Amino acid sequence: MSNSSSIRNFLLLALADTRQLQLLHFCLLLGISLAALLGNGLIISTVACSHHLHTPMFFFLLNLALTDLGSICTTVPKAMHKSLWDTRNISYTGCAAQVFFFLFFVSAEFFLLTVMCYDRYVSICKPLHYGTLLGSRACAHMAAAAWASGFLYALLHTANTFSLSLCHGNALGQFFCEIPQILKLSCSKSYLRELKFSIFTVSIAFGCFVFMVVSYAQIFRAVLRIPSEQGRHKAFSTCLPHLAVVSLFLSTGTFAYLKPPSMSFPSLDLAVSILYSVVPPALNPFIYSLRNQELKAATWTLMTGWYQTQLSAVQFLLITCNKSNL
Repeated sequence: MSNSSSIRNFLLLALADTRQLQLLHFCLLLGISLAALLGNGLIISTVACSHHLHTPMFFFLLNLALTDLGSICTTVPKAMHKSLWDTRNISYTGCAAQVFFFLFFVSAEFFLLTVMCYDRYVSICKPLHYGTLLGSRACAHMAAAAWASGFLYALLHTANTFSLSLCHGNALGQFFCEIPQILKLSCSKSYLRELKFSIFTVSIAFGCFVFMVVSYAQIFRAVLRIPSEQGRHKAFSTCLPHLAVVSLFLSTGTFAYLKPPSMSFPSLDLAVSILYSVVPPALNPFIYSLRNQELKAATWTLMTGWYQTQLSAVQFLLITCNKSNL
C-alpha cells in the first residue's frame, strides 16, 4: 500500500507491446501533431497578419487555435517519447503539470466555444447592436474571462486531485495523466471529496451547454425568418463550423467519460482517449477553413506572399554571389 507522499512517478499505459507497433504509433502521432501545428499555426498567423480579419469572430477563432495547440502539445509529445524510447514513466510533478495544462486548455476551449456561440447569436439575431455588444474591449474582456476561468478551474481541480491520498499503486490506465485514472488510485474517503468537485464541474458544463442550446434555438428561428435563400445560406454557413466543432468536442468528451462500464476495455478506452484528446485539435482548423472562404483567401494570400518573399531573397543572394565572383 502506498500513498501520494511516497509516490515519485506514475506508470502510463503503453500504446503497444511490440516495437513495430510502437514505431507505427509514433509516426501516426507525429503526423497528427504536425497537422495540428500546421493548421492552427496558419490560422493564428493569418488572423494576426490580415487586418481585414480583425473582427470578433476571427479574434475568438485565434484564441481557439491557441487552446488547440496547447492541448495537443500537452499530451502528444510525451506519448511520442514513450513510443520512441519504450518507456512508461512520468514523474509525479510532470503528471501534475500535464493534468493542469490539459485541464487549462480544454476548459478554456469550452468557455471560448460558449463565447463564440454568443458571438454568432448577436451577429444573426441582433445585427444592429453587433458593434456595441461585441466591441474590441468587450471581446478582449470575454476572451480574458475564458482564459482566466480555465486557469482557475484547472488550478483548483489539479490541487484538489493531487491532495488526495493514493492507496492503490501508481499504474494509470491511460496514455497521459488523466484525473479519472488518478481517482482510481485514491482511497475511498478521498474519492468522495473529489466527487463533490466533479458535480460542481458538471453543473458549470451543463449551464454552458444549455446556453448554447438556447442560443442556437434563437439563431435557427432568426435564420428561418430571412426571406432570401441566399441570406439563409450565408447565415447558416457562419454557424456550421462552430456547431461542428462544438459537436465534435462534446460528443467525444461525453462518450469518453460517460460511456457505460460494460463498454470499458483497454483497447476501446485507448481509442476513445485519442479521439477526444488528439483528433479535435487537428480537425478544428480544417473544419473552420473549409467553410470560410474569407479565411481560405487570406491564408492563400499569406502563403503566396511568404513564398514570393523567400524567392526574392534567394534571387538577391544569387545576384550578389554572381557579382562577387565577377
